[in-house]
Amino acid sequence: MPRTVDVLLDPDAFADEARLRRAAARKAKLRERDVRHVVVRRRSVDARGGEVKIRAQVELWKREPPPSSRPKPWDLPTLRGEAPVVIIGAGPAGLFCALALTRAGVRSIIIERGQAVSQRRRDVADLSARGVLHPESNYCFGEGGAGTFSDGKLYTRAHKRGPVDEVLRVLVAHGAPLDLLVDARPHIGTNRLPGVVTSLREQLEHAGVQVRFGARATGLRTKDGVVTGVELDEGEHLDAAAVVIATGHSARDVVRFVRNAGAAVRFKPFALGVRVEHPQPLIDRVQYGGWAGHPVLGAASYRLVQRVGETSVFSFCMCPGGHIVPAATELDGQVVNGWSPSSRRGRFANSGFVAEIGAPQLRALGLDPNADPLAGIEFQRHYERAAFEAGGGAFVGPAQGLRDFVEGRHTNELPPCSYPRGVSSVRLDELLGPLASPIQAALGEVARSMPEFLGPEALAVGVESRTSAPYRIERDKDTLQSPSLARLYPCGEGAGFAGGIMSAALDGIRVAKAITARVRTSGAPRRASTHPDGLPAADSDAT
Repeated sequence: MPRTVDVLLDPDAFADEARLRRAAARKAKLRERDVRHVVVRRRSVDARGGEVKIRAQVELWKREPPPSSRPKPWDLPTLRGEAPVVIIGAGPAGLFCALALTRAGVRSIIIERGQAVSQRRRDVADLSARGVLHPESNYCFGEGGAGTFSDGKLYTRAHKRGPVDEVLRVLVAHGAPLDLLVDARPHIGTNRLPGVVTSLREQLEHAGVQVRFGARATGLRTKDGVVTGVELDEGEHLDAAAVVIATGHSARDVVRFVRNAGAAVRFKPFALGVRVEHPQPLIDRVQYGGWAGHPVLGAASYRLVQRVGETSVFSFCMCPGGHIVPAATELDGQVVNGWSPSSRRGRFANSGFVAEIGAPQLRALGLDPNADPLAGIEFQRHYERAAFEAGGGAFVGPAQGLRDFVEGRHTNELPPCSYPRGVSSVRLDELLGPLASPIQAALGEVARSMPEFLGPEALAVGVESRTSAPYRIERDKDTLQSPSLARLYPCGEGAGFAGGIMSAALDGIRVAKAITARVRTSGAPRRASTHPDGLPAADSDAT
């Protein structure tokens, strides 16, 4: 068995195998010559206090070689028969829900309004290159959800390491880099994540899960307060003994028909603002000083949080070496997001910089979240439409120099920008109105310690509005079903229970376990059925 120690080394020492071995052996109180293999299991960059160090958890092997560390895909049974569970949405919540259900012997069908990755790439390219939006297949809708083409970061605030590692191992088994299991801030990259998602979906299909792309849910069928099926466009419907809503934060029509069917929905605070961009070397110098550019460190990131009066302002979805992209889902709304390739070697760094939006901000716009729990959608839409008009249409980004944004003046000449649709000089501070004030104040505070943050090459592009769903579909904390609509399982980011790929995947697994527990306590037979009073598992060809 190996000895495990924690080491703290400067980047040069960590990059030198002999120095790493020497430091780890000394920490483990072993003779260096007795250590045959050194395996890094965890790695993070610590740049606090002006010193840049690598914190690493290291295994020392004295004789036997380390075992192969690439995990294999889950061993799934092959299921036959009807699919009693309908999952709406093929993002991380939906895919991992189907994966966990399949492993438990419960067959499901996934319906996804968007397209598979191969077609979705072309649809996204149409938007980026020509300004042609496909409302059902874009940066938000399609195989893998919004995360497929928006960076692939896997950070989470979840404290239970076991479930997090389980998700990471699944992703690595389907082609994600092994570094996912090592890095403290794991990241797949938008160039690699589509292949991982496709591999996972193909395994599900091989196990008997049906995945239907270009299938848009338009309503729920209910009877006596119980969900019995899903209505699709063109008049089709699917019977179901359980329905999982896993649609992501931008499926505005879905939450409306879910509420109309009887599910309780309430307003949830969210955030809105701009996406800021800097040259990546500038961020590297600010964060790493003289170590900037070291190959062990890679592109630097940052996380900023400021409190301005009663309002929280913070960076969101920071993308080192990345690109700003058009993330609209409506033809008259301008939305931006960001992504990074796996290498993170792009010229720019970008991040959302957003202010918390609550009931007071909605009321200032004449919206009442108490009377309409979906008022946050109209709040988002107001600013998205204003930004679209300000940019001149065709998803051109309204932009302003970051210092000019803070100081409230027009930018005569915009610096270079990664946004593919181009940018137009606009007074974003005026466009955002009262929302601009806390963001301006927060950026001013950031500049006190990092003056370069408001330098001449820093830019703001609008608007960053899809940070999370501005509502929550209520669910029971034990059964995870809607308390007002039985057999409906709100799940993931679009239901208000996750924020990103990892937390959405974890919630998908959690919902699958709740459904499976119902199967096991119902005493239902093994043969599949879509009868609303029972949720049996499917027949299995597992060996």
